Amino acid sequence: MPKFKVLCRVDAFVHYEAEVEAKNAAAAARLANNGNVSHDWTRVGETEFDARLYVALDADGVEIDSTECGDF
Repeated sequence: MPKFKVLCRVDAFVHYEAEVEAKNAAAAARLANNGNVSHDWTRVGETEFDARLYVALDADGVEIDSTECGDF
C-alpha cells in the first residue's frame, strides 16, 4: 500500500508531518484525523492556527486542499 505524507496542525503554532499508509491521499488524511493508525509525527515548522487540521501533501510538499479534515 502506498504511503502519503500528512500534515497536522494543532491549536497554535507547530506543524507535524507523518507518513501514513492508505489507498489514496484523502484516506491518509482521514486515517490520521481519526487516530486509526500508528505513526511517528515529526515537527517541521510553525504557523498560527486556531483549530485542528489534517491534510495530505503532494510530492512537492504542497497541501492537497481536497484532503482537509479535522476541526477547522
